[in-house]
Amino acid sequence: MEKKSKRTLCFILSTGLLISGCSTDPYTGERKASNTAVGATVGAITGAIGGALIGGSNSRKSALIGAGIGALAGGGVGFYMDRQEAKLREQLRNSGVQVVRNGDNIILNMPGNITFATDSSEVNSNFSDVLNSVALVLKEYDKTYVDVLGHTDSTGAAVYNQALSERRARSVANILSAEGVIPERLIVRGMGEDYPIADNSTEAGRSLNRRVEIALSPVV
Repeated sequence: MEKKSKRTLCFILSTGLLISGCSTDPYTGERKASNTAVGATVGAITGAIGGALIGGSNSRKSALIGAGIGALAGGGVGFYMDRQEAKLREQLRNSGVQVVRNGDNIILNMPGNITFATDSSEVNSNFSDVLNSVALVLKEYDKTYVDVLGHTDSTGAAVYNQALSERRARSVANILSAEGVIPERLIVRGMGEDYPIADNSTEAGRSLNRRVEIALSPVV
């Protein structure tokens, strides 16, 4: 079934960004996206929806300040996010998680093939250790909002996919919370099938679209 929101890495996104990191598999003839292109697209899409979804409202900022977390100011913001990004890259090396920088935001892209079994919202046991590593960094760099965004491919009914994306995002957030990330920092959102980063007409594309993203933005 065609979806009006369908976009691919080889197209121009609504943000005006042209992703050129697509290639053709010489054996299958299938168009594929490089990891760099996927990362750029994750950052672009998350950035495009970020004004409405990511970061702090006044009430959210007030809750964090009430919980004892201060705000960043001026030139210190970029330096703080640089250090957090470096620590995350160190912790997540060879984990299968992409660390994408988009301005002062950091997006952790966690593809579904390493996080969840098909049609399940239970985090794979071997991926829990990865999330524990993420939580360690988040606790060290606590002056950031943590938005957990669940995504699905377009297979099945949109209503079902929306609910599944919410359950998957909640499962990831629950682990972070259990590891000591305070609830005032966390927002959990299911995005359903509305923000694909690859072509849903191929299995490779659907695999990329089934993902959870953790978007980190500074408290300023």
